[in-house]
Amino acid sequence: MTYFIDRRPNAKHKSAVNRQRFLERYRKHIKRSVEEAVNRRSITDMERGEKISIPTKDISEPVFQHGPGGARNIVSPGNKEFLEGDKIRRPSGQGGGGGAGEGGASNQGEGNDEFAFTLSREEFLEFVFDGLELPHLQRKPLKSLEEIKMVRAGLARDGVPSRISITRSMREAYARRIAMRAPIKRALKEAQEALAAEERKDPVLRNPARVGELKAEIERLEKRIDAIPFIDTYDLRYHQLAAQPQPSSQAVMFCVMDVSGSMTQNHKDIAKRFFLLLYLFLEKHYEKVELVFVRHHTAAREVNEEEFFYSRETGGTIVSSALNLVNKIIEKRYPSGQWNLYVAQASDGDNWDDDSNICRDLLVKQLMPQLQYYAYVEITPHDHQSLWHEYEAVAAQFPERFAMRQIVDAGDIYPVFRELFKRRMSQER
Repeated sequence: MTYFIDRRPNAKHKSAVNRQRFLERYRKHIKRSVEEAVNRRSITDMERGEKISIPTKDISEPVFQHGPGGARNIVSPGNKEFLEGDKIRRPSGQGGGGGAGEGGASNQGEGNDEFAFTLSREEFLEFVFDGLELPHLQRKPLKSLEEIKMVRAGLARDGVPSRISITRSMREAYARRIAMRAPIKRALKEAQEALAAEERKDPVLRNPARVGELKAEIERLEKRIDAIPFIDTYDLRYHQLAAQPQPSSQAVMFCVMDVSGSMTQNHKDIAKRFFLLLYLFLEKHYEKVELVFVRHHTAAREVNEEEFFYSRETGGTIVSSALNLVNKIIEKRYPSGQWNLYVAQASDGDNWDDDSNICRDLLVKQLMPQLQYYAYVEITPHDHQSLWHEYEAVAAQFPERFAMRQIVDAGDIYPVFRELFKRRMSQER
């Protein structure tokens, strides 16, 4: 008979298969909890998972138990009510201890009304993007802006003391001392051997003048060896710096949104999902991503995320105020030579009629020459207005860096996002 013995050590996450089965089985409940968590979270708060709770009654499963089997005779002491063959009435289920999963009230112990567990960051994002055909993102910048960085470029004999290479300088000094001492040491060794041979001769045959010359030569050679400097200016080596272009690894994302009376909270929730996707998209490409929130009605202001999404104001809409503010922020804090600039704008399409032309001129003449990408989403089921038509002229002039789409409901967010960036990524490949 052949025996198979599995001697592999138990690795981490050995229950991963069972966990995936559990997540798949209760996907509906988990997805509902994840959607609620997304609405509570900040856009940048994606470095952790989420604690999810599921009602216990929704995960209850039948349990099979083995009975004792066979015929048994049991004597219950103190039994005054029942005889053999009597049927015991089933408990009504109210009161008494309340086990796990029971919904009845109890004055003993603790109830277990829900089952809680934690999703990892990857699992959390999987449920955020569930049912959405998010394209495969290339792990490289959409556009590498070159900035100059001083890097080491070998060694040189001249330089400033702050850039001296001690290790290389000592190595050069050691090599120089070896090279300069070698012939002197050979001559010293020969003189010492000749002196020893002369002193071994018979005193009658020994030449005192020769002995004196050899001793003088030995003393001169030893002084020459001692005179060799430990380190010389010839030995010094300095690190050499050269200007090398480096791809910029930092990006800033401007979130621009209309907060006038026509933008409902549902519109803002849809915009938040779109901004979240764009932030995650940029986070895959850049080491550092900063967010700037600009809200506008008739006037534009830079605000924090809480005020950006959950504050509502009344009044008209002037989009050019937001574009002007974005341009001023770029000039003041984010020079295009050092930052990769992205703008995402969400609106319901309303704008002052005379302002749409101004928006087009601002984009064409000032913003688009500096930006890597501009994405405009119009959240409305109605026909397009003047702002959309003016933006179409901008898209025709900058087809590679300006994109615009319409979103009717939340189900359109991910397909629209895919369309906005599909052409860009296909060209990079």
